[in-house]
Amino acid sequence: MKASIIATFFALFLTCTYATKEATKKNKKAKLYVPELDCDIKAGKIINPEFIAKCPPGCQDIKYRVYGTDIYASFSSVCSAAIHSGTIDNSGGKILVQKVAGQSGYRGSFSNGIRSLSLPRWRESFIVSEGKPKKGVTYPSTLEYSSSKSSPVKAESKKSAQDIKVTRNTDISNASEKSPEQADALRKEYQTSPGPVPATQVTTTMLKPTTTPEPISTTPKPTTFPATTSTTTTITAAKPRSAVHRVRDIGPSSVHPVYSAVAAAASRQVQAAQGRGQNQASRGTSPYASIRNIPRANTGIQRQQPVAAFRKPAGSPVHLGFSSKEELNPKPLEPVSQGNPNCKVDLSFLIDGSWSIGKRRFQIQKQFLSDVAQALDVGVAGPLMGIVQYGDDPSTEFNLKTHANSRDVKNAIEKIPQKGGRSNVGKALSFVNKNFFLDTNGNRGGAPNVAIVLVDGWPTDKVEEASRLARESGINIFFVTIEGADENEKQNVIEPNFVDKAVCRTNGFYSINVPSWFNLRKVVQTLVKRVCDTDRLACSKTCLNSADIGIVIDGSSSVGTGNFRTILQFVANISKEFEISDTDTRIGAVQYTYEQRLEFGFDKHSTKQDVLNAIKRINYWSGGTSTGAAINYASEQLFSKSKPNKRKIMILITDGRSYDDVRVPAMTAHQNGVIAYSVGIAWAAQDELESIATDPDKEHSFFVDEFDHLYRFVPRIIQNICTEFNSQPRN
Repeated sequence: MKASIIATFFALFLTCTYATKEATKKNKKAKLYVPELDCDIKAGKIINPEFIAKCPPGCQDIKYRVYGTDIYASFSSVCSAAIHSGTIDNSGGKILVQKVAGQSGYRGSFSNGIRSLSLPRWRESFIVSEGKPKKGVTYPSTLEYSSSKSSPVKAESKKSAQDIKVTRNTDISNASEKSPEQADALRKEYQTSPGPVPATQVTTTMLKPTTTPEPISTTPKPTTFPATTSTTTTITAAKPRSAVHRVRDIGPSSVHPVYSAVAAAASRQVQAAQGRGQNQASRGTSPYASIRNIPRANTGIQRQQPVAAFRKPAGSPVHLGFSSKEELNPKPLEPVSQGNPNCKVDLSFLIDGSWSIGKRRFQIQKQFLSDVAQALDVGVAGPLMGIVQYGDDPSTEFNLKTHANSRDVKNAIEKIPQKGGRSNVGKALSFVNKNFFLDTNGNRGGAPNVAIVLVDGWPTDKVEEASRLARESGINIFFVTIEGADENEKQNVIEPNFVDKAVCRTNGFYSINVPSWFNLRKVVQTLVKRVCDTDRLACSKTCLNSADIGIVIDGSSSVGTGNFRTILQFVANISKEFEISDTDTRIGAVQYTYEQRLEFGFDKHSTKQDVLNAIKRINYWSGGTSTGAAINYASEQLFSKSKPNKRKIMILITDGRSYDDVRVPAMTAHQNGVIAYSVGIAWAAQDELESIATDPDKEHSFFVDEFDHLYRFVPRIIQNICTEFNSQPRN
């Protein structure tokens, strides 16, 4: 009997254990399912406070907006934020998302190929991390999304029609009390607002005499008001108070330019409406104007008044404070121009504010700038422009991120006062090189940098050195000279031929001479066409210039004569890809065995053909392999003579292991600012190649199995040099 009971309990135990295991397996299988997101899904649309999801490939796109750094506003694309944070790359992957509290500010930055935007304030945030589940946490297999079919604002307006409609016996003061349903609708509207509110947006009140209010839209549309109405009149508010409070909390200082443009247009329309409403109220058109929602002049944000109704005798006209049909149909906001996408350049205009130009010609100069801004079609996806005025000392009138459309640029130009002083152009170019094209001032990195200098006569200081440094930083310099020096005045010019010494090329493309100020308007289209021709902007091709490249070539016995010629062809192919001149890229070469030999220095050849001829003349040396000594020699004989402001790039080619240590010489070169690439062939040692390279993880180290395959690596090396340099922020 005892044995039977024990056997029964044992069988039950096994059954329960098996059932538990099966249930556990099922739960694990259920947990393994990860919901997928689209690239455009914003965190605010997902209700779940914490979840794991999978992002698809291809979310690294400018159309998927991201706000913030590390902590992102919930209006951001989840997957784009994950790429920006470095959690995943553009190929997609699993991520863990956690909702956190809203922040008082979000800082924009450029990271992992995505430019995030700044935002002063938002109600909810989120952080992104690697898609690994936390211990003991259960994650949803499906995500809950907030409904987008019915707007909370619509719901609120419907309740207003039902709950706030009053009859003849209703006192106006009773309308100040809101029902719980209304308060709940306002709360929901705040929680599910469709997007960030521009900092300077002004909210106004629309008066609608109808018993069935239309759904409220964020897009303005013409509204026709009848001249008469029935006995019972209902007036509805166009925006709940919560939205007004939200607008007040946001400051204008760090709002992205595209928001500023929308806000500026909205502000101008609102101010016009406020002025009309105030005029009508002062005339006493309506006895109710003083207590109704009439916009008041000189107020930044219109406080919303309680929705109410009032009695009027049947058939009596209702005066709403408007004087014409045109005023009753406000024009919709103009869409913000994205700019000319075929002219995506960052422009700095250096305008002459010296006393010699005079007030009249200074006004002509400003009109010319306005015409250029209009012809450029300024916008966030096209050209952006800022202005620096120079005299004795230069100063920025406005930078690249201040204005995002041609209209605002023209308005800002009209307000520029003349500062006076001398025409210190060289000082102005130094200022632009050091201060203007910074990420913090709106420099976009991928857009060419262009500086256009307007000069009345000639500069009062030297421009050559300042221009050289600016060109070597990748800035395309154009000169527009008006009424240059005549024969009697040329003796006063401090630096003859200053234009040729300053511009990127002396072929006439980068310089325009205008004989008279009254002819200046005739060159607007010529100038615009040239600055938008990005294929010819030589100095902006920073991966093809602004560098001193030292080639260190292994000439040891193991290479052999035939393979040595293959290496020289590889060196020539790399050199062909660069713009070679004294102000662009310069090439130098060292050959090494046990000893080292300087084949030619950076200052030896100033044209591409001269460099290619010099490479062909290099004779094979033969001997041992002392790579460490060769690196030291290149540092002393080549890179110690590199120009200031030029990148120092070393490309070392070897086919075997070094007889001496390479680590210490390579580290010393790296510390001195040399960016080192290593190319190993056949029997080269992988550990030495990685020690020589500045950053092996960024493809600074290459291994080629055969000499005949060297040519295949030319595009990869050039692309790496270009990508790395263009991604470096200028600050």
